[in-house]
Amino acid sequence: MRHPIWRVGVFIAVAIWPLWWLYQAWSFALGPDPGKVLVDRLGLGTLVLLLITLAMTPMQKLTGWSGWIAVRRQLGLWCFAYVVLHLAAYCVFVLGLDWSQLGVELRKRPYIIVGALGFLGLLALAVTSNRYSQRRLGTRWKKLHRVVYVILGLGLLHMLWIVRADLKEWAIYAFIGTLLLALRLPPLMRRIPRLKAKKPSSAEKV
Repeated sequence: MRHPIWRVGVFIAVAIWPLWWLYQAWSFALGPDPGKVLVDRLGLGTLVLLLITLAMTPMQKLTGWSGWIAVRRQLGLWCFAYVVLHLAAYCVFVLGLDWSQLGVELRKRPYIIVGALGFLGLLALAVTSNRYSQRRLGTRWKKLHRVVYVILGLGLLHMLWIVRADLKEWAIYAFIGTLLLALRLPPLMRRIPRLKAKKPSSAEKV
């Protein structure tokens, strides 16, 4: 396994946040409605992890270090784990496991449908993230995993619908997402390795 210490470090760094938030909820440090705070933090954590996962390929091309790609699949699976926790927290703390309220929630908050579509997309990517699926699907595997760009759009739309009153934070995530998608355009992708290659010559150093 390549970069074992790096992989373990990333695992611990990502795993610790849900545990910390649960501890805060247990110690009454999340305010009067800790359930809603947990739902919001896990949803935002999913979006942040999705952006970090998408940043791995540009970082590898920019630096030439393979460690970025080595943790890309792990980050993608953590992204799915976070969205599962986000959905579970919503069902427990918002719905109270009362499924009869789901129809009412969907009518009042249609952004839930957008979030559900994003969840299904992440589910498809998580299920097919293994090597067996890569061999089985062949060239279709890459086409399927390009759905991640659609999922990013759904996640940003989901967040926009929720935070309509304050767009500053959303605009930051939207800008980062747009930049990461732009870096995948062929003209920009071809230029990324050149950034790494531009090292000052000995004459320039003098």
